[in-house]
Amino acid sequence: MFELAKDVLPVLRSGESVAIVTITGVARSAPRGLGASMAVTESGAIIGSISGGCVESDAGMLALTAIASGTGQTAKFGFSDEDAHAAGLACGGIIDVIAYPLRADDSAAIRALEAAAAHRGAAVGLITSGHSAGRVLAMDALGTVIDTASSAALDNALRERQCAILSGAYAGSDVLMLAFAPPPRLIILGGGEHAAALCRVAAVSGFDVTVCDAWDSLVTAERFPAAVERVTGWPHEYLAALHSDDVDERTAICVLTHDTRQDIPALRAALSMPVGFVGAMGARSTVDVRASLLREHGVSDVDLARLHSPLGLDLGGSSPDETALSVLAEIVAARHGGSGAPLRDGSGPLHTDLLRADLLGSAPSCAVPSRSASS
Repeated sequence: MFELAKDVLPVLRSGESVAIVTITGVARSAPRGLGASMAVTESGAIIGSISGGCVESDAGMLALTAIASGTGQTAKFGFSDEDAHAAGLACGGIIDVIAYPLRADDSAAIRALEAAAAHRGAAVGLITSGHSAGRVLAMDALGTVIDTASSAALDNALRERQCAILSGAYAGSDVLMLAFAPPPRLIILGGGEHAAALCRVAAVSGFDVTVCDAWDSLVTAERFPAAVERVTGWPHEYLAALHSDDVDERTAICVLTHDTRQDIPALRAALSMPVGFVGAMGARSTVDVRASLLREHGVSDVDLARLHSPLGLDLGGSSPDETALSVLAEIVAARHGGSGAPLRDGSGPLHTDLLRADLLGSAPSCAVPSRSASS
């Protein structure tokens, strides 16, 4: 629901009712996954999509029923032999959905939507079964049923995947946890053409991009219009000035300076930080020389093993934009544990299952089922 925040909030503030339709389960394959949402206004306008057109009509009718009744409505969409006239998903999958009305006085939902619209972290629980189906809960409403171990696992799942299913978590009813995290950061050190291309590709892929270079003639708004931050200065000094809450495990740092005077101190700083990805561009001979210099400057082999260099997946391209695509592909694969292999060469589901926790039993695990590929 959080991806709809900026469009849904003005409608609610105008006094018009809105219903959200959220995917609560996926069998086989579907265009969008667990937690994906669309909205339908009281006047029938549709905001967003849950399937790319396959089931939106039926989902819209379900949403209008939720508005009229004031209660949550559940349904299953997709092809089945038992119901050949059901709305069909072209990929052959089946999705479970819930449609639930929202009003301007739904404080838990409104506060969370406002936080997401302002790019602040937010999380809510959506009851998906039982007599309270469709009710949106603030996180503190679940505090008494989530123990310490479960809370740590849930936090990890929400941070990485933005949703998780908690079985029987609220008076015996299932709860779908929905979270919004600010965009992941990409810090590009260096202002050359490859940096400009990587900034373009990463920005449209949802990253907040910072570019830092010692030359002010390179770090300009004309060259990096999509960057949220442009810094003139020595890259290692910029990294040293960051606070602990400026980066996290979703942050990627890419060193594209092509200058040993800058990239050695920058990499020393980057590899000492709690970030999820550190990469450096360069030919294999450059990589070997750089590794020796980093060891001489006190970087351990353990830290060197974290360095992605040469940077990027082997896609075969060589232009700055093609190189940027290969770099971003490696960042995404590293973050989600993807193999980088063609999906057609694998088998099994295309998407990993999200956390399903039984809070009435043992603490949940965030282990991801084995898979051959991920998209």
